[in-house]
Amino acid sequence: MQKGLDVLSLTRKLLSFNTINPPGQEHDCTKYIGKLLEDDGFKTNYYEFAKGRTSLIAQMGGNGDKAPICFTGHIDTVPLGAVDWKKDPFIGEIDGNKIYGRGSTDMKGGVAAMIVAAITLARVSNGKAGITLVITAGEETGCQGAHYLAELGNVLGEAGAIVVGEPTSNYPLVGHKGALWLEAYTTGVTAHGSTPEQGVNAIYKAAHAITRLQKYNFNVLPHPILGLPTLNIGTVSGGMNINSVPDRTVIGIDIRTIPGQDNNRVYEELQLYLGEEVELKPIVDVGGISTDPQHNWVQQVFEVMERFLHERPLVRGATYFTDASILASAFDNPPTVILGPGELTMAHRTDEFCYISKIEDAVEAYIEIAKKWCNL
Repeated sequence: MQKGLDVLSLTRKLLSFNTINPPGQEHDCTKYIGKLLEDDGFKTNYYEFAKGRTSLIAQMGGNGDKAPICFTGHIDTVPLGAVDWKKDPFIGEIDGNKIYGRGSTDMKGGVAAMIVAAITLARVSNGKAGITLVITAGEETGCQGAHYLAELGNVLGEAGAIVVGEPTSNYPLVGHKGALWLEAYTTGVTAHGSTPEQGVNAIYKAAHAITRLQKYNFNVLPHPILGLPTLNIGTVSGGMNINSVPDRTVIGIDIRTIPGQDNNRVYEELQLYLGEEVELKPIVDVGGISTDPQHNWVQQVFEVMERFLHERPLVRGATYFTDASILASAFDNPPTVILGPGELTMAHRTDEFCYISKIEDAVEAYIEIAKKWCNL
């Protein structure tokens, strides 16, 4: 594959690695990607935040007076779900302009496009283009891989701009919301179901908390691009059996914050609001990001994508979070865009697919964006 690196073949190869998270086990896929990049002169380093949970930093070139451009993506995927797939999720079945498989849209198609673009740039610039690729493990469950890289200190190096290859249908987005996932616990006293007055019902406490959460107001002004923060109750579990008074209940709360909101403050305010009857525990805590859409580099990206979209992009953001929540801060907050070939409507879906033409367009777009950054 190396001499005539083909993005469709590479996408199929990446899909063949089962990196469903949990358990993840991205190691083999990461090493495969690293070997491709090493063969074209990239310096590669691997970092494991747990056994088999391997992330990659690959770096090349740079002229010394401008920080490299960073392309980043994750290779873990979500589980297949309860519904049977009509397509094999691990071989990259092709039907017309669609390639199927778990991760095709989120986001192995985007990762493949980044790899091909980076190798192409390395060849045409004779290794002089300043490029960094950060390929992470564990993004789907809270950006563990990115967190680990950032906590190591100086392994990431510098980046003057970041492109995140998450699914956007190749539409450039200038920011995304953060996420604060919480588990809320209520406790009671168990008793026989025929004598409920002798117990304390934890589910009743949870029901009261849920009613209050429905009415919760963040009391913040909307972000000009990303709007207001949101709160959703995704799970409720409690009780051992129908004829006992339950003594424990767990509520899963998904809060999507906006850039400028402090997640820790949101947590503290919500704990105060719910009171002592509820105990909150953070599960995922990542911040939102936003880049000034008038930044010169962002306008360059819009200019590049106008050719592929057949219209000038409007200023938009994403409601989901990405590794940029961690990496942008670690790189001292350079301008960042989220731009990838996947279809957001197909992310995490049964029979997930990505349009082949959009993966191919992403390769061209990434090359052009990087050439402009590297003055090639």
